[in-house]
Amino acid sequence: MRIAREFSRHAHQYDSVNVIQKRVIEEMIARIRKEPPETILDLGCGNGGVYRAVDWSLRRFVGVDFAEGMLKRHPKGDEVELIRADLNDSVLFERLKDEKFERIVSASALQWMEDLDGVLGRIAAMHTPVTLAIFTSGTFRTLHRTAGIAPLLRDAEEVEKLLKKHFNAPIETLRYKLAFDSVREMFRYMKRSGVSGGRNLLGYKETKRLMRNYPLNYLEYEILLMHTKR
Repeated sequence: MRIAREFSRHAHQYDSVNVIQKRVIEEMIARIRKEPPETILDLGCGNGGVYRAVDWSLRRFVGVDFAEGMLKRHPKGDEVELIRADLNDSVLFERLKDEKFERIVSASALQWMEDLDGVLGRIAAMHTPVTLAIFTSGTFRTLHRTAGIAPLLRDAEEVEKLLKKHFNAPIETLRYKLAFDSVREMFRYMKRSGVSGGRNLLGYKETKRLMRNYPLNYLEYEILLMHTKR
């Protein structure tokens, strides 16, 4: 899978570039901490951003990710179990259906789901409180418009509709701007962070043109955050 290879390839430097993902995790943990769970299922755990952010005792932590390079860098421990699997695969949820967790989290993985409706349905079927953060097409909005290309991600309206279909909880919109000293530095960051999902949409000439014409010194991010209470 190309997206898995992309994240594995950049796993060794992911910690140094996933600035926005860390902010999102901080927002998630601030809400989860009010009712701290002892058992957590982290869908799309990456190299352990959520696990590292937890500042209370855990009895069990199960992390799932499809990028082997990320899992190799995830913290280990007696309470940690790591599963290499694709969240799009219903077999994973068959394996997990009899498991009991106090909370399911997903920090920044669900936007890559081929069938987000199906994945959310399978998460909801576990009847467990959730904290989900999903990036939307508002991420890199100006970049896509300047380049004249379609966004990689679903728009906020579609994601919100799917969340409301499967869960009854408030949905918050988080927006961030990440500034850079130069457009070249910005594009270097994007390449290292894996945010392209393994898809090369522009050739060399188109990329150079975009770098000349991009009107901002920052990247935009838009994330929908949903947190259900226990």
